Amino acid sequence: MPERAHAMHVAALVGSSGSGKTTLIEALLGQFAARGLRASVIKHAHHGFELDRPGKDSWRHRKAGACEVLVASPHLLALQRETREAREYDPAELLPLLQPVDWVLVEGYKHAALPKIEVWRAANARPTMLDGDPLRLALACDGQAPPGTTVPLLDLREPSRIADWMIEHARLFAYADATSRS
Repeated sequence: MPERAHAMHVAALVGSSGSGKTTLIEALLGQFAARGLRASVIKHAHHGFELDRPGKDSWRHRKAGACEVLVASPHLLALQRETREAREYDPAELLPLLQPVDWVLVEGYKHAALPKIEVWRAANARPTMLDGDPLRLALACDGQAPPGTTVPLLDLREPSRIADWMIEHARLFAYADATSRS
């Protein structure tokens, strides 16, 4: 693969369940697309999940013992890889699986060595998760910040401004390995 003219940027969006991570990622994807930027997503799942339904051909192939099942149509490509051992994947292992893009938004992975934006809502009545984490670059909240917040505050109600802030601070999200892929 040819070397990219610019770096890929990676941002982990973390927060407790119900904080609005998925909604913010959806909005950011639209904002990036409107600016002509390509973005992908890595989503952490805490427990088993099925992309396919029982009885479908790809599900049957996987259950019959296929290590990988790749399903391709004119507009969609999906690769499922069955792992025999249960283990958590680090985003650093997953990022090289993606095609190079301008931004990768990582949902979850609060302990990963990635720059993070914490999503927090006062209404959830939960404390912030990443106090003291030097990789937390900002706190996206619904207008009411927890006391003692020392990182920049981003308003969840204004995703265009969050995208602007991310692009303005893109150097903080630069992923070093993005240009060295072959």
